Amino acid sequence: MIAIIDYGMGNLHSVSKAVERLGYEAVVTGDPEQILAAEGAILPGVGAFGDAMEHLRETCLDEVVKQYAASGKPMIGICLGMQLLFSSSEEHGQHEGLGLLPGTVVRFRGDYKVPHMGWNRLSYKQSESPIFKGIEEGHVYFVHSYHAKPEREGDLLAVTDYYQPVTAIVGRDNVYGMQFHPEKSGDIGMQLLGNFLTLCK
Repeated sequence: MIAIIDYGMGNLHSVSKAVERLGYEAVVTGDPEQILAAEGAILPGVGAFGDAMEHLRETCLDEVVKQYAASGKPMIGICLGMQLLFSSSEEHGQHEGLGLLPGTVVRFRGDYKVPHMGWNRLSYKQSESPIFKGIEEGHVYFVHSYHAKPEREGDLLAVTDYYQPVTAIVGRDNVYGMQFHPEKSGDIGMQLLGNFLTLCK
């Protein structure tokens, strides 16, 4: 069973349907016991970093997510959910994140269109990661105005190019994150999500 963590901000339905299409049981839940009992967990998210962390703290799910990560069972953050894994964000002020991965989330700065929206090609930095098994580099779908800057090079699994190298996939031990929406990224997105789910046993 895969727990999709419901803290009031997320693309819950589309992620749940994607998990089910891949042949796994999905439950959308904010119940700590149900989350901690799951074989895998997905932290989705749409909206602002500070609001998301406030919702997580109000429901005490911030500590549940940290406890789940410490259990060694696979967990993945998607879009804003990936950004929440990091130490902090500068979105509308300074906000503390979950701190599961060291690094910060910053706004795109430059004379180009923000948000970064559309299909961009992944470039694997660590092709041996199980998340990439059997998948060639290809295009996935992004929508974001802020991007993560990991402190540890080893946590960076894939980047894309948007006037600069942009963090696309991160991972350390059992904790993963995807800046794009795998459930909206065609065959490659579904294959990436499927590879994550194969780790949840």
